Amino acid sequence: MQGILIVDKPMDWTSFDVVAKLRGVLGTRKLGHSGTLDPMATGVLPVFCGGASKAVDLQLNHDKSYRAVLRLGARTDTGDVTGTVLETAPVTAGEQELLAVLPQFIGPQMQVPPMYSAIKLNGQPLYKLAREGVTVERKARPIEIYRITYGGSPAENEYVLDVQCSKGTYIRTLLEDIAAAMGQKGTMSALRRTSAGVYTEADAHTLEEILAAKEQGLPALEALMLPVESVFESLPLLVVEPWVEQHLYNGCPTSRYPAADGRYRVRNAAGQFLGLANIVQGVLRVEKLFVERN
Repeated sequence: MQGILIVDKPMDWTSFDVVAKLRGVLGTRKLGHSGTLDPMATGVLPVFCGGASKAVDLQLNHDKSYRAVLRLGARTDTGDVTGTVLETAPVTAGEQELLAVLPQFIGPQMQVPPMYSAIKLNGQPLYKLAREGVTVERKARPIEIYRITYGGSPAENEYVLDVQCSKGTYIRTLLEDIAAAMGQKGTMSALRRTSAGVYTEADAHTLEEILAAKEQGLPALEALMLPVESVFESLPLLVVEPWVEQHLYNGCPTSRYPAADGRYRVRNAAGQFLGLANIVQGVLRVEKLFVERN
């Protein structure tokens, strides 16, 4: 079984929990996921199955979109409502002040990752150190916020924000910084990932839907999966003749190839996706294959 299963991660599950569950459902240990989600978060979690797991590190689009809720009035050690409250303060700002500060968070910037994160220091995740009460210095990392849209106030002192951002952005930290810019203490009370790379909520399936498909049989389960080629849909398509296909299988370059230099997703004459290839100065070379060699 090979393909990409977009899971709608439930609340209180870690991303690892989801993968562990799917190992049993799909009958394979060859699984990888893209973009870890906090246990409290829900939403789009791409799981790469079988040979598709080779595509995890080759994704072209690492941008993410989130719907988050900022709650004013308190700051926690984790940056969200699952943590211990460190500070409280009266709320003296609201929607008007929020809208006034949002523009300053658009664009490239440096962000210091939170202690409660999966970033590793000497092989140990920071969140394990944080649980032991240890705080270490973290280097600021470049991120980019492409868009922030205000989505209304579902409750007193709570504000919905839709954020489109680059890989590596911590929404918890962003919300804390927004609250600070308003002169307030704030934390994240809810988070849902609405897209990861090219995949959106419309592609996602709940664990209940996946388990129901499992009961119906293998064809129903396979029907939920997206092809591995979907990861590379933004690349130009190259359809190769059988003799060139054999060159790709054997790792042999094809000289004087009649196509422009660049990176391509490649299919054979029958329409089967083979993998990725590059053309440099007219020479075609395989980059990564996603089919068994003939």
